[in-house]
Amino acid sequence: MTQGTSIRMENGTLQVPNDPILPFIEGDGTGRDIWRASQRVFDAAVEKAYNGEKKIVWQEVLAGEKAFKETGNWLPDETLAAFRAHLVGIKGPLTTPVGGGIRSLNVALRQILDLYTCLRPVRWFQGAPSPVRSPDQVDMVIFRENTEDIYAGVEWEAGSDGVKKLIKFLQEEMGVNKIRFPNTSGLGIKPISSEGTERLVRAAIEYSLKYKRKSLTFVHKGNIMKFTEGAFRDWGYAFATREFRNDVVTERESWILGNRERNAGVTVDENARMIEPGFGWMAPEKQDEIRGEINAALALWDTHGDRKWKKKLLIKDAIADIALQQVLTRPKSFDVIATMNLNGDYLSDALAAQVGGIGIAPGGNINYVTGHAIFEATHGTAPKYADQDKVNPGSVILSGEMMLRYMGWGAAANLILKGMDGAIGAKTVTYDFERLMEGATLRKCSEFASDVISHM
Repeated sequence: MTQGTSIRMENGTLQVPNDPILPFIEGDGTGRDIWRASQRVFDAAVEKAYNGEKKIVWQEVLAGEKAFKETGNWLPDETLAAFRAHLVGIKGPLTTPVGGGIRSLNVALRQILDLYTCLRPVRWFQGAPSPVRSPDQVDMVIFRENTEDIYAGVEWEAGSDGVKKLIKFLQEEMGVNKIRFPNTSGLGIKPISSEGTERLVRAAIEYSLKYKRKSLTFVHKGNIMKFTEGAFRDWGYAFATREFRNDVVTERESWILGNRERNAGVTVDENARMIEPGFGWMAPEKQDEIRGEINAALALWDTHGDRKWKKKLLIKDAIADIALQQVLTRPKSFDVIATMNLNGDYLSDALAAQVGGIGIAPGGNINYVTGHAIFEATHGTAPKYADQDKVNPGSVILSGEMMLRYMGWGAAANLILKGMDGAIGAKTVTYDFERLMEGATLRKCSEFASDVISHM
């Protein structure tokens, strides 16, 4: 029996004891090496930060290959029960079963526990190799919706009875004639809901306000997918301005208020032409819509005018393809990002490449309502390097830093960041970094963990 106390959620606040039970999955392939190294870092940080007053009680639970070999089940019920009971845990990389059954253990855990937020902070550590000129300008936090979009897994294989029924329904009942090759098409459904959008946006705004971030950008492809990704954008704006009115300003509101600040006598139509250069050619009903928007923004003058809006959280949006370009060319323009599942997948891995690669990219899957959270390595299992004490443990180490911060143990989390900064800055790194850095010292996985601890 594990000796320790479960974390609880009371009145919307996480209650963390001094001896929390934290379930962990060591992971498949290189996960074994990575976990051993990372656990030493976590325990050292907690010991140093709290002088023995706090201590993690680790409880191993099984998933992936190890679970299948020992129980015949890729994801045992006991594992889910442990995460449900103790709320917070951590995992290494897992193998996705080939063939039937669970398509992805990672997706399964997120969906079963309704871990609707995938939290991916992206920052550069001094000295880490990067393909971009100014990786130090990258400091972003991605809130990726975790349960909807095409990851819901609602799809039918080409030629199957299911896809034939669906295509027949779409053609005969819904009048759809845009499927170019219906006889050879597979189909998938992309669900995006207002509820899913709003709980993600709430989490992103509350995080932004708590950590005093400057802006929140909705990344979407709403110019093409108007009723899914476009709706995400619209619902996001509506929710932000309804629920957090005194704390936020939209980008267009900032333009309107700024125009008034620069010229107190500016008329509504003059303001309209400044924010919409084509205003004069718009249909009358569209012009009235823009005038209404301007009047609504000017009605905020007492709380947002006279440059007060500059101290508010700026809410804006960006088309996904433009965002993927501008995180490279204008990284300072992005701070916190909220987006849907597929966009978030692309964006978080692309950003990871800018600051050193997926080997040091952390992640957390969180339900901010129930308190359930599983922090995880974001890379694969790399089985050819398994048990060689070779690979970079940074992804799990930094995921643990996120976990400790989520638990309110900020002092220990700060020590981990200090240790990572020190170890990488001293060029004592694992092979993935060593081969890209001049004058670096090659360290094993376990040795790198010791270096991190020594720099705390």
